[in-house]
Amino acid sequence: MRTARRLFAAVALAGAALLGPAAPAGLADTATPTPSGSAGGAAAEAGPTEAGTSFRTAAFFRQEQQATAQAATGDYLYWAFPADTGQRPTVTATVTLPEASLRHGASAWRIDVYDGLRRRQPCVYGMQSRTAAKEAATVELSCTLRPVRSAADAWSNDPLPGSYFVRLTVTSLPEEDSGQPFSVRVGATSRDLGGAYATDGALAVPLVPGATDPKAVEARAPEDGWSSGWWSDRWLWTAAGGVLAALAGLAGYTLTRGSGRPAHVPPSA
Repeated sequence: MRTARRLFAAVALAGAALLGPAAPAGLADTATPTPSGSAGGAAAEAGPTEAGTSFRTAAFFRQEQQATAQAATGDYLYWAFPADTGQRPTVTATVTLPEASLRHGASAWRIDVYDGLRRRQPCVYGMQSRTAAKEAATVELSCTLRPVRSAADAWSNDPLPGSYFVRLTVTSLPEEDSGQPFSVRVGATSRDLGGAYATDGALAVPLVPGATDPKAVEARAPEDGWSSGWWSDRWLWTAAGGVLAALAGLAGYTLTRGSGRPAHVPPSA
């Protein structure tokens, strides 16, 4: 029985050592939806200072950068940024409105996010549409997407690695306010979920519209490049499960073997 206790202790210690580093990835989805990086931080890297007017002319920026633009109220503005496997991107936009004395009423603003196939992706957190009162100076919008998967069925509409498009527009305002100048700051950050949302398989190439040359695809990649899609912390969980199963089997064998021995009978006087 002493040997069995030692084996069970070894199983517990092995589980704590092997599962400890991988546990945060599995718990990431239950944490607060706000990403660890701040899109409006002082250390944020500067991005483009103009926006595109269509998907084809979208201004490219990388996560943690700040893209800015000045436009006229009523224009559609487009940006694009890369998102990779295991990331859950959050897009933020801060619109600085025209002076209140020049406006005639409230206005409603909206951001939409599309993947590389130009499929609109739903927001699981955030306020992607807001109404700004006539006296408001700014309006802040945000959209947190679902986790990006390495592969998915065509009908699932799941986010896949590649370029993501951000579109900003005003959806409602007094007719007299159309064409007034405004400015906007857009950024994107991600929470890395690791193997919690990893899937088998991977795309041949990330979904980067208009980029057929591998060099062009890499030019639109995240700062540290596209991931291969095969590694995730699921490997740690698999290895830990194998070790624990082996130790549990050894412990069970020892207990069974010990219980089968005849009880010790002291010699008679």
